[in-house]
Amino acid sequence: MDTKIILDENELPKKWYNIQADLKTPLEPPMHPQTKKPLCSADLEPIFPKELIKQEMSQERYIDIPSEIRDILTLWRPSPLFRAHRLEKLLKTPAKIFYKYEGVSPPGSHKPNTAIAQAYYNMKEGIERIATETGAGQWGSSLAFATQLFDMECKVYMVRGSYDQKPYRKMMMQTWGASCVPSPSPDTNAGRTILEKNPDTPGSLGIAISEAVEDAATHSNTNYSLGSVLNHVCLHQTIIGLETQKQLEMVDETADVVIASAGGGSNCAGICFPFIKDKIDGKNPDIEILAVEPSACPSLTKGLYAYDFGDVAGLTPLLKMFTLGHDFIPPSIHAGGLRYHGMAPLISKLHADNLISSTSVYQNEVFEAAVMFARSEGIIPAPESAHAIRAVIDKAIECKKSGESKTIIFNNSGHGHFDLSSYEAYFSGSLVDYEYPADLIAESLKNLPIVA
Repeated sequence: MDTKIILDENELPKKWYNIQADLKTPLEPPMHPQTKKPLCSADLEPIFPKELIKQEMSQERYIDIPSEIRDILTLWRPSPLFRAHRLEKLLKTPAKIFYKYEGVSPPGSHKPNTAIAQAYYNMKEGIERIATETGAGQWGSSLAFATQLFDMECKVYMVRGSYDQKPYRKMMMQTWGASCVPSPSPDTNAGRTILEKNPDTPGSLGIAISEAVEDAATHSNTNYSLGSVLNHVCLHQTIIGLETQKQLEMVDETADVVIASAGGGSNCAGICFPFIKDKIDGKNPDIEILAVEPSACPSLTKGLYAYDFGDVAGLTPLLKMFTLGHDFIPPSIHAGGLRYHGMAPLISKLHADNLISSTSVYQNEVFEAAVMFARSEGIIPAPESAHAIRAVIDKAIECKKSGESKTIIFNNSGHGHFDLSSYEAYFSGSLVDYEYPADLIAESLKNLPIVA
């Protein structure tokens, strides 16, 4: 069987898949942060373009991808699907392992799939500048890349822990013309407030979101852009799973297990949602969908399914999601893109409806899996992506023990070329396995907003 499965450029999907059309019950609406009443489109217009708001609330099953967006995506899409023959041989497993490789994009991850779309829709409505946050830097570099293509300004608030760990991501953003500052920063009221209370904080995505939202709300030429969590972001990422399904058809394979790392939920949604449609439709009812998160930030496995703010300062709408509490600040693990207190509402609902299962893993076992993958398949994965690889290896070993020959698919969402300091920490034995104490999670959850 071929190791590398390629689609032709003309096979790039022409539509995104919107899973909201196939939910058993409607997604709970976002609530206004002050009134605690359901949001209307007008409430979001100060920070988002109208077309993205429309997509956020849409119930259409398929939404057209504009030709201008598709033209840019063809710089690297369709991305390849690989059969991991060497990893299978190393594990001596009867399982077939395939991975969709999103590290071929210019910024090196799956994030440009939505960054291009978001920058495009903002440009079409005359927005000159976008403010955003980033964890490990994949999203910030992707939006910097996208805004440069559309001649827009970009301001990125990068979580301080990652800003210090991953300087080359900042340099990528600067190369593409963006401004990048560590968060919390002195540039916003939200940042200054946090720094006054805790000047040595490593920051969090929740804090960085507060800063970016405030920036957008206080500049008339600026909108806010988010790289995960929201419905329209998950929508744009489904191009990954749609391509994967076509590629599997080319080699006459059907997925038994689909695995993805999960922080805010975008890469998990991207690979999984089209396969969940097959599960809902009865086309592949027994398929297993597994989200993998860090034990240091276990929103799906230990969080509460409730309304919460998406940020620390309480500026964002309230979203019904699995959450650890909006003021939860996880430790500075090396998978900075997975350090978010909540999970995408769509992922959360599918998890609550038992269409997605979840597990959490420690960072030492994650890097063990990453090194095993790199030494067999050649690609050095991002720490975030390596969470999925850990679960894939565990699942393949289960197949070895049981003798089952399952077809396992996972999203290798980005390369780890700018994360080598993380690997250095692993090789030196200085990585600490951290499991957030249940009592601290319970304390954080006490501060959830009350929604009638």
